[in-house]
Amino acid sequence: MLIPSLLRRFQLRQNGSAVPTLQPHPMRFLIVLMVLLPMLLAGCTSTSDSNGSATEPTGNTNDTATIPSPNAPEGGKAAAPDAVDSQPSTVFYEIFVRSFADSNGDGIGDFKGLISKLDYLNDGNPETDSDLGIGGIWLMPINPSPSYHGYDVTNYRDIHPDYGTMDDFRTFLNEAHKRGIKVIMDLVVNHTSKEHPWFTEAAADPNSPYRDWYVWAEEQGRKVSGTSAAGSGNPWHNLNGSHYLGIFWEGMPDLNLDNPEVRNEMIKTGQFWLEQGVDGFRLDAAKHIYEDLLTDKSQETTNKNVAWWQEFRSGLNEVKPDAYLVGEIWDPSAALISSYLDRALDSGFNFSLAETILSSVKNEKDANIPYTLERTHKLYSEKSGGSFVDATFLTNHDQNRVMTQLEGDVPHAKMAASLLLTLPGNPFIYYGEEIGMFGAKPDELIREPMRWTPDDSEGQTTWEPAVNNAGIQGLSVSEQTGDPTSLLSHYRQLIRMRNEIPALKDGAIQEYATDQPGITAFVRLTEEQAVLVAHNLTGHELTVSLDPNQADGKSFTKLLAQTSEGASLSGNTLTLPAYSTAVLE
Repeated sequence: MLIPSLLRRFQLRQNGSAVPTLQPHPMRFLIVLMVLLPMLLAGCTSTSDSNGSATEPTGNTNDTATIPSPNAPEGGKAAAPDAVDSQPSTVFYEIFVRSFADSNGDGIGDFKGLISKLDYLNDGNPETDSDLGIGGIWLMPINPSPSYHGYDVTNYRDIHPDYGTMDDFRTFLNEAHKRGIKVIMDLVVNHTSKEHPWFTEAAADPNSPYRDWYVWAEEQGRKVSGTSAAGSGNPWHNLNGSHYLGIFWEGMPDLNLDNPEVRNEMIKTGQFWLEQGVDGFRLDAAKHIYEDLLTDKSQETTNKNVAWWQEFRSGLNEVKPDAYLVGEIWDPSAALISSYLDRALDSGFNFSLAETILSSVKNEKDANIPYTLERTHKLYSEKSGGSFVDATFLTNHDQNRVMTQLEGDVPHAKMAASLLLTLPGNPFIYYGEEIGMFGAKPDELIREPMRWTPDDSEGQTTWEPAVNNAGIQGLSVSEQTGDPTSLLSHYRQLIRMRNEIPALKDGAIQEYATDQPGITAFVRLTEEQAVLVAHNLTGHELTVSLDPNQADGKSFTKLLAQTSEGASLSGNTLTLPAYSTAVLE
């Protein structure tokens, strides 16, 4: 029987063309596999700048996404997991409070403004379809800070005065929880602001009790040389005749996590926010606690990082054992990320997957995403004892926005959303992504005000000019609401589809090879349900023959949901309209 709200379907654009490809010989599959498989475990370093942002790791971040499946499309049974390793998931929405919604007319977003927009995100009623339907919010930094972005904190246990008061924040938490929305917040453990009282006192007085809370080259026998692992050049900065470590920039001095007092303070800070009602944390620069210089990159350094996060996790367990921890581990190495899932973090952001999704939809070509994910998740499961959940996304506040990368192509943006929201893990949506906001670096221009209306009313923030997004017809929530062909309607439909089909929401993934280079297909499965998901990435109708020898012999005989009218299943032949997705059971 069809789920009622899944019957609300809408048409996608039907023009365009697929990228022609050649079908490789099976022996070439094996040769390429032998060459590329070690890359799954390869790693790179990340880079950052003084805008509180990271830039992409150097090197080819597609290494983990270009491994061809050894299964010939016309035969062979796909590799099946030994047991179903489900990933109960929530769709998260990343919010920069400063840019989201203004309640008092000062042009700066605040918590009262955010409260007024909660019903847009989730009205708490699963029977309605006018909200986005997300189940979690990630708040970018909300602590006092001298910078607009907030990643240089001056007080870890207070709210930035531009955003409101602690009472406002608690009200926001209560209202979010009433609607079934979890809230995680950015926690910056690696460094503080140069203006934090700890640092100003430490810098002014070598005998200060806070002196050893930071890393001073002369006092710790460190050479004032080397290259920052975060890409900012020499990480040593001169102040009052001494040099302190700041791997991102001079305004962010690194904390000394070798000091037990610092570790204890950070644990108590985490406990403090959990006691206020926060559900977990996004951990900024999680791999840079001890990875300071490029020469520090090693398994030994990773082990030291992980040991700290295990200690942090243990401290949080005293207050909230189910707190969700997701780390910014900007690295394409699945092996490195898996280390952090060992009794430390629940998730690490999947940067490689994000890049692969955008490349796949832009080229209108399958990129073996299910094959890579199935094997990556097996590694994560082994390392975490089956308790991990992937953290998937398309872009975030440190990257050029999706619509800019896709050159304004709405059908491609819809297919990127379709892939993201049908894959396992907790998908993260960057605010404005669902309406197609544009943005390219510098960082302020990828963090522009959320577009609610075309005339800057209804809580529009104005803290900076909307250089990329003002004056574009159709680029606002009010204009896209009610339009069944809009990007916003597509996101709403996909999230509702995900929430209503258990295997899509919580299931594991199993690859499903086809003979169509323009189709990405895979199985999502729980112990109780298995569904086949098929995406037509191209601008023309495609048909695919379902192989009864795949998916452990599972048969898919019912069209459960589709994003575009016209999908059909006749016997073993599935027909997919251009730029569309179908779910079969």
